[in-house]
Amino acid sequence: QRKFVESGGALVQPGGSLRLSCSASGFTFGHLALSWYRQLPGKERESVATITRTGDTINVADSVKGRFTISRDDVQNILYLQMNNLKPEDTAKYYCNTKFANFNWGQGTQVTVSS
Repeated sequence: QRKFVESGGALVQPGGSLRLSCSASGFTFGHLALSWYRQLPGKERESVATITRTGDTINVADSVKGRFTISRDDVQNILYLQMNNLKPEDTAKYYCNTKFANFNWGQGTQVTVSS
């Protein structure tokens, strides 16, 4: 059974940092390009960043360029999102999935940026 479990979300002040983790199971993790997504309040879910099977970062949203870094550990089957210089507009629930978002969604992890 394909499964994603996101963690690491928290309440953080503007300018702060967080690292999100996504533990995956039920499929061959290293064979797929993977992405982080987020859903802002009242908005559609959007892609934040994608990492290819070979570890290249692609398709980074303009709003997070230079601040967010996606990475992967193909031994532990974990996808990461390092988020620096967080802004209130980054407040959202964050999810991971394949590049094509074709697996079931996990429960997500809430990131709230507020002073």
